[in-house]
Amino acid sequence: MEFAGALRQAIQASGLTLERIRHRLGRRGLAVSVATLSYWQRGRSRPRSRAVVVALEEILQVPPGTLTELLDDPAPTAPQVRGGLAAGPPGTGERNRPARDLWPDPERYADLVGQLDRSGDHRLERLSIHDVFRLNEVRRSWTLSVRTVLRAAGDDIDRVVCVHQIAGARQPGNTVDGHPAGFSEDGAGPAGTAGASGVTASGVLAAADPAAATGQAPGGAATASATAGLSEVRYCRPGRIRAEGGMVAFELVFDRVLSAGDTAVVEYEIGPVDEPAYDSYDRRFAHPVHDYVAIIQFEGERLPARCYGYTAESSEAPRQRLGELWIGTSGSANIAVGAVRRGIVGIEWEWH
Repeated sequence: MEFAGALRQAIQASGLTLERIRHRLGRRGLAVSVATLSYWQRGRSRPRSRAVVVALEEILQVPPGTLTELLDDPAPTAPQVRGGLAAGPPGTGERNRPARDLWPDPERYADLVGQLDRSGDHRLERLSIHDVFRLNEVRRSWTLSVRTVLRAAGDDIDRVVCVHQIAGARQPGNTVDGHPAGFSEDGAGPAGTAGASGVTASGVLAAADPAAATGQAPGGAATASATAGLSEVRYCRPGRIRAEGGMVAFELVFDRVLSAGDTAVVEYEIGPVDEPAYDSYDRRFAHPVHDYVAIIQFEGERLPARCYGYTAESSEAPRQRLGELWIGTSGSANIAVGAVRRGIVGIEWEWH
């Protein structure tokens, strides 16, 4: 169910008027007008504050997550691309599955992204995402380069939010907001790797309100991005960055405010990060993407025995192999997928 429909049902079931709901929110220090509440339940706009939605769940006496989890789902205007890869069998309701289920630690994901403004996520169309994951087996390090192309389906959109799970990585002394800078200290790999190390990149991208403050002091964004492993940012600049327990979430602010139909390109790198050998890389899609390409570049003389592409419905679901991928003379393998709707797409490899 979409957020607007769920909110409308909850309001009707509660028997409260919009004025009474506005009053009860006000008693909690949350100022929301009756007109805004009306827009939300009609699907004309969405809440910008997760705290307000949590309060609405309490006021309307619905189970926690009934409304907040739907904020991660695309709105009706998001493209439903058919005929391409979807994580899950035909007919499954991937739109009803919250984005947090794509992550090994759903609570940490919800906490981090809840601190960032994703209110415009349903007004961005994901045209393409290209990942290049460079693994240096000799130096035991990796670097991830990302290029994303977006198109605005509405006005006044000025940023996207990116989330990356980096499992087992360490960078001693680097912290953001008093926490380890997005690198796990327990060495756990992503779900489904049976304890092997790995790195996961999120497909979660969302627009934020152009008037929202970045929460950084002058020069703070650059410092935070450095400690979070974020570098080589192009065609945009870092906004707020939050990191904890192996996960990092950050805003990338466009070089201009987008109007409907405008496109934006963002590029960035994470790393290099010193780590033991990996055996997989994947990206997690909470929204449809027209075109996805991932390249795994094995640097150094050691190459895997074989590589495979795979998909999965969630972090807890088993992987479904798509077939073997060739490792070319360049020491790289790639997977290209069109019309990804939702789920996990990745590459795994076996060492000699």
